[in-house]
Amino acid sequence: MPRRPTDHPADAASAPNSSSAAKPATHPILPPAPDVPTALLGHLSPSQFMRRYWQKKPLLIRQAIPNIEAPLTRDELFELADQDDIEARLITHFRNKWQLEHGPFAPDELPSIKQRAWTLLVQGVDLHDDRARALLDRFRFVPDARLDDLMISYATDGGGVGPHFDSYDVFLLQVKGKRRWRISAQKDLTLQPGLPLKVLQNFEAEEEWVLEPGDMLYLPPHIAHDGIAEGECMTCSIGFRAPSESELTAQFLYHLAERGEAAGKAGALYRDPKQPAVERPAELPAALVERVGAILARIKWNEQDIASFLGTYLSEPKPSVVFDPPQRPLNEARFISSASKTGLRLDRKTNLLYERRFFFVNGEEIAWDGAKKWLFDLANLRCMSAKRFVTLSHDSSVTALLHEWYCAGWIQVGELA
Repeated sequence: MPRRPTDHPADAASAPNSSSAAKPATHPILPPAPDVPTALLGHLSPSQFMRRYWQKKPLLIRQAIPNIEAPLTRDELFELADQDDIEARLITHFRNKWQLEHGPFAPDELPSIKQRAWTLLVQGVDLHDDRARALLDRFRFVPDARLDDLMISYATDGGGVGPHFDSYDVFLLQVKGKRRWRISAQKDLTLQPGLPLKVLQNFEAEEEWVLEPGDMLYLPPHIAHDGIAEGECMTCSIGFRAPSESELTAQFLYHLAERGEAAGKAGALYRDPKQPAVERPAELPAALVERVGAILARIKWNEQDIASFLGTYLSEPKPSVVFDPPQRPLNEARFISSASKTGLRLDRKTNLLYERRFFFVNGEEIAWDGAKKWLFDLANLRCMSAKRFVTLSHDSSVTALLHEWYCAGWIQVGELA
């Protein structure tokens, strides 16, 4: 499915694989423990799945989540697609012609649900709905640094986006109706010219299945696939980040430069006191090339620079993400009192990562010390119980930091909604 270009373990039985995915969570949804078989992965353990299939070959999983319901109803999804901060796309294939439109879409701008062969794609649903976030959390056996988002595809009979390939791993979970998937490991990835979509020119299916609610298909990068709705259907697409080498290189050098680490004298300006007068002013001076080459050769970095870059870069919210601070924020004393009774949780939009020396929250870096070890559990569980908060509340540095995050809208007081 097309999308945006760009731990605390628990036994599988403790994270219900049922219709709870469509209901608000009352406790953290924990991924299965690495070595515990789970229905989510066809009764493989996450360790077995990652070793045998991840980025290697497709896997069809029947009844990965039995009795599942769609995280959002059709009407709720349509309502979401009408919001300005949502990335929504409408793809139609009427009269054998592909067309693509970008949202937002008012209700009367979508085709009739009785009209065949159209698809609505809504990106990043996990950022806007706790039920979708809970479903996404089931896949946290893959590091958060690689997890991207949950997209929901709604299609009428015959709807699809054409045969295509993705450059990232994806789980395609059927949550309503039926969809017929055809896949191929073909090497010919030539696209049809002149289309608004990336549709393969010569798609030759090698395998084919019909997926029903609860069934799931895992596809590694560059596996050609084509999904066609058989009747009205909804599919959840759990995708992963796969930045290009050029993107990582550019962003890392920018990270170094921003910190003044790219050169010994970050604030120094270019100087050329020995530059002579010239007869050919348009010619690039050789001395300039040599001097800039020497500046670039002084760029140095170490493993901690790389870790700091990745932590801040990968925890940075997407440009469309806006946090909602509380309208009437509690002062710190009342915040402590409330969290001591109900606990707290990360906002579903918050990214909290860590490594051996730093925590990274929404693009910000925080050095950790003994007093901040509690952040490990908060990052992995995405919530903190009232009992755990009480044990930390005597430390003013802890409560001050959490209150700051609360005021910014990064954490919420209370149980999971």
